[in-house]
Amino acid sequence: MWSLYISTASFIPALIMILTHREKNLHLIVNNSRFLILPWVQVKNLASKILSLCAQRLPEDWEKTYGYRPVLLETFVEKDRFAGTCYRAANWILVGSTQGRGKLDRFNEYKLPVKDIYLYPLVKNFRAILLGLSP
Repeated sequence: MWSLYISTASFIPALIMILTHREKNLHLIVNNSRFLILPWVQVKNLASKILSLCAQRLPEDWEKTYGYRPVLLETFVEKDRFAGTCYRAANWILVGSTQGRGKLDRFNEYKLPVKDIYLYPLVKNFRAILLGLSP
């Protein structure tokens, strides 16, 4: 049997570091805000193929345009309307769901659809980079 104890003295500075680097490195996360293949287009595996090709191409194009390479892709899929099948087929990782409120809704005043959150790492050490632990 084992236990893990985290003292306040070590936890608070670590939390402050994580929150500081979250804002500092947020630009390294690219959001896929829209993805649509019209219903009459019937090509097997088209959606997952497009997502895979975009994920491969995006870092280089982004660097040419903006001067840096992103490390992570994210997208939000409305649970009641879509299953997220193409994201799973393209190896995106389902990490959880939203609470059904907007990012600026601090008092839960506006009810929005619950969405699944999918991530696609572009580099293996994306966590360390986002936390500022790796160059």
